[in-house]
Amino acid sequence: MGAYNNNMETSFCELHRKEVVNLTDGKRLGRVSDVVFTYPEGRVQGIVAPGGKGFRWGRAEVFIDLKSVKKIGVDVVLVDIRSAPKPEKHPGKWGKEPACPPDRRDYGDYE
Repeated sequence: MGAYNNNMETSFCELHRKEVVNLTDGKRLGRVSDVVFTYPEGRVQGIVAPGGKGFRWGRAEVFIDLKSVKKIGVDVVLVDIRSAPKPEKHPGKWGKEPACPPDRRDYGDYE
């Protein structure tokens, strides 16, 4: 038998089916949506994942450097990122902060 080869080859089609999970906090970041590589060298820089649950228009994509990818399994990609970026929330009708113009006065100003 030959020597054990620790290298793995995978296609984007296979990678695209795998769920990305952050080992740091256990959050599911969605399925791999893209692979970033250099041209013409062909070196893989990292992967891109949607960033988690929520409305599709509210998601912020997360770039995950190849150094942060710890294991590519049969159906999951385990990554170690310390703080996954959170989608930016806009104040307004559905947000926690009221959508008041900044020039509006408080009732305390009239006393």
